[in-house]
Amino acid sequence: MNEGRQAARRQVLQVAAKLLEEGGSEAVSTRAVAAAAGITAPALYRMFDDKDGLLAELAAYGFEMYLAEKRKALALTPDDPVADLYRGWDLHVDYGLRHPAFYVLMYGTARPGRRPPAADEAHALLVRLLGRAAEAGRLRVPVEQATRVIHAATTGATLALIGEEPSQRDLTTSARLRDTVIASVTTDSPASSGSDLASHALALDAALETALSTGVPLRDTETALLREWLQQLAG
Repeated sequence: MNEGRQAARRQVLQVAAKLLEEGGSEAVSTRAVAAAAGITAPALYRMFDDKDGLLAELAAYGFEMYLAEKRKALALTPDDPVADLYRGWDLHVDYGLRHPAFYVLMYGTARPGRRPPAADEAHALLVRLLGRAAEAGRLRVPVEQATRVIHAATTGATLALIGEEPSQRDLTTSARLRDTVIASVTTDSPASSGSDLASHALALDAALETALSTGVPLRDTETALLREWLQQLAG
């Protein structure tokens, strides 16, 4: 796709995003978007195929905005992986409450096997935060399990708050759930002795994951066996 077409596509997405923010997904009809963007309906169909294609692109656009905000905010926080988990939770909920129509489109209409690449990037960001916590000896459970727990809890909390009248929202609900969930998968401080075998095993497993990306000299069978042992030790 040449630069001119990319620019035109981006402009249409910006127009559709404005309609989405103002009126929800019902306001994002192909006719309304084409009229607001000053193009014909056939031109819009050539860009996105149909309304489902347009909404999928809008969801990706929302994830891009979310990731840009989150990366920028996390870059300003102290170098503490667990503190970043708390901050990441609050950033997630805040984004959803400021952009409810986008958030519902991003997380409330998911279909198996149809996540946009930006959604995978958002997931990978959480995995990286938890991997850092594991390497620091601050994780109680494997990274994959902690990722599922935190993702389910944050999205559930955000969708629940979006469904409430703004005047009736109690944000302490999110804070209490955040504290409970993150405390259930992390430790208060790094393991200080060899007695905390589970934390050490998880830390080594996380370090191995990082090492594998740099070409650690282990065969696949050796890696699988080592990770199986570490997972068993982690309990």
